Amino acid sequence: MRKDITVAAEVRTSRGKNEARRTRKAGKIPAVVYGALQDPVSVAVSPREILKIVRSTTGYNTIFTLAIEGGENTPVMVVDQQVDPVKNTLLHADLKRIDLTKRIRVSIPVSTVGEPAGVKVQGGLLEIITRAVEIECLPDDIPEHFIVDVAELMIGQSKRASDIPLSGSMKLTSAPESVIAHIVTLKAEAEPAAAEAATPVAGAAAEPEVVKKGKKDEEAPAEKEKGKKK
Repeated sequence: MRKDITVAAEVRTSRGKNEARRTRKAGKIPAVVYGALQDPVSVAVSPREILKIVRSTTGYNTIFTLAIEGGENTPVMVVDQQVDPVKNTLLHADLKRIDLTKRIRVSIPVSTVGEPAGVKVQGGLLEIITRAVEIECLPDDIPEHFIVDVAELMIGQSKRASDIPLSGSMKLTSAPESVIAHIVTLKAEAEPAAAEAATPVAGAAAEPEVVKKGKKDEEAPAEKEKGKKK
């Protein structure tokens, strides 16, 4: 989804760990801009502005303008980022140029609405199986999310990727039969039957206990033989 956001960037003329440290010390992070059949460019951008975009409702699907000082103004998307595992701070970002006239493939989050009849009337359970689907579309047609109404679902019924309403240039690339959500019976209902089968029936004959003979029983005849010989 294209947003009216502009992020300023400075060209980095040198690379390496020392240069990256100096960039971060100055309050920015190293980034690379590539794609659209153009040469990649190393830049420095504000980590706060990049994180704000990534953590927004449109996340990685946000298309914004990158204004490179003394160079191009181009629409881009954040396609990857490197985060410090200890401090949880942004260390690096990969930005991809977007050609607004060409279709791109994106992953779109899916959410459900409505109380299923199978839950309300039949006492079933709503299970969410898939939380995102992939589509292909023009950049300006990227939706923020998809909403699937599950109010009509009964036990045993489901909503699939093919049930998601598409518009404009959108084309589903996920498997159409992928289950988004379905209604199942509660497992607890089957447990009493299993417990009942395992409970002994009153009045039923118990199995006889097998008593193993010890060595004393086996040696008794031998002792008798000794007594006879004497």
